[in-house]
Amino acid sequence: MQTEKDAHSKGRKIYHIFSLVCLGFLNPGEVQAVNMTIPNTLIRGAVGGEALLSVRYSSISLDLPVIKWQLQREKAVTVVQSVGTNIIGTLRPEYQDRILVFENGTLLLHNLRLSDDGTYEVEISITDDIFTGEGSITLTVDEPISRPYIHMEASSVLELSENFILNCSHENGTRTTYRWLKGGKPLANETRFVLSPDQKWLTIARVLMADEDIYSCTVENPLGSVTSLPVRLAVYRRSSVYIMLSTGGIFILITLVTVCACWTPSKKSRQKSKKSRIYGQSHHKQLKHRDDVLPDIREQNGIKAVTSLYVLQQKDPSIDSSSSNSIGSPSELDNPPSYTTYPKYTDSLVLSDASPPSLFPKRI
Repeated sequence: MQTEKDAHSKGRKIYHIFSLVCLGFLNPGEVQAVNMTIPNTLIRGAVGGEALLSVRYSSISLDLPVIKWQLQREKAVTVVQSVGTNIIGTLRPEYQDRILVFENGTLLLHNLRLSDDGTYEVEISITDDIFTGEGSITLTVDEPISRPYIHMEASSVLELSENFILNCSHENGTRTTYRWLKGGKPLANETRFVLSPDQKWLTIARVLMADEDIYSCTVENPLGSVTSLPVRLAVYRRSSVYIMLSTGGIFILITLVTVCACWTPSKKSRQKSKKSRIYGQSHHKQLKHRDDVLPDIREQNGIKAVTSLYVLQQKDPSIDSSSSNSIGSPSELDNPPSYTTYPKYTDSLVLSDASPPSLFPKRI
């Protein structure tokens, strides 16, 4: 269909040229035609922006031109038709309040949409002129690109790992192309660096230490290009990883052993328990040997005599205070308090002639 249109347009141009040549030979200086010039045949626009399809024409006639703009589709769609700047008829709904035509035939489109993308043909004709002026302008409408970013599973990778993938992502943008940079230099398809058909994905087939570098991606479309923030890929040697893991395990083991070996109950609680144990043993022994401690006083021949006496040996108070704090040490527990037994001396208390009449005076 497009081929037929191109052939038809080409045929019309040839016919016009042939007609002009013939008329020029017949009536030199009297050829009446609209001469059109187009400064720029390719216009780039952004969604929501404006596009100025600029044309210029010249004619010997002073009449107002009839301007007609059409958008090429499977079937040509009339955008606007006007006499000078006065629009003829009613605009299509999609062009309401978005069209402005200038006297020289230039068309201004407001609030661009993606559907405005295409090739626009313009015809300018004047009643007194035999030939009309024709031309075409291509308009591309794209969505601006948002800043891309690189997504990867991890920022570090082990040496000799396979199929490490980096993905260049962005939210907005149409007709985008991608370029990868490594260390600020373009990266092309290689044996180990594999790019997807649209170059959005970068795959490192086998990671080497030389792959440790800064990576970034650039996204381009007809409106411009935007480069992502750089990311750094760290590569670790396998031997280094094993050494790190083994060293960490040994350190943890040593720490646990040290903590277990150095842990003991607090000194205060230990002394308290030892004191209570010693006090209990001493009190029990005092109760058990109560009869032995009290002096045995018996009456013999009217005389009360002390038969036996046990004396508890106490520690000298002059002992160092450090010794007193260590109550209940193993040596003291093994050697309980001792008692000294004195021999009975009742027989030695028998009255003699030289002794007083009595130790106790008799009652009268």
